Amino acid sequence: MSRPKRRVLAAVVLLVGGGLLAAAGPAQAADPVTPTMTNIRTGLNSGFDRVVLDLSSGPAPTVRHQLVDELFADASGEVVWLTGEYFIEVFASPAAAHDADGNPTFPGPRKFRTWNLRNVMAVAVTGDFEGQLTIGLGVRSRTAVKVFTLTAPNRVVIDVAH
Repeated sequence: MSRPKRRVLAAVVLLVGGGLLAAAGPAQAADPVTPTMTNIRTGLNSGFDRVVLDLSSGPAPTVRHQLVDELFADASGEVVWLTGEYFIEVFASPAAAHDADGNPTFPGPRKFRTWNLRNVMAVAVTGDFEGQLTIGLGVRSRTAVKVFTLTAPNRVVIDVAH
């Protein structure tokens, strides 16, 4: 075979092969459904306040938290004013508070006071951006914080000691 014919043949194989891979790609690499927040519940327990984020089905998110001096809205960077002496930022990923069409999946307020708790004074949804859900807590005092997930149904649990 002459050199020019080999190049043409190689180009045809690449085009056909690339087309087959592209056609098979979406079926094989389907993204799992991102769980969406449907509710925020709070409760006073012996020794700690509990905040629970109820999530729809899907993979349980990875969670982490940090103590911060101020809370900022994800994407915009604007300060989120929240009642509290200290602040805790909780991240859950993958998770969202909106559906595929951008409609909120959590019907409650984006920010509210927690009059029934001893340490947690307020809760705010500070971020719902690129598959990461961020929640801010305003607290009276710096104490132990434990953040974890539960499944069946999916939940993010935030325990803040009194």
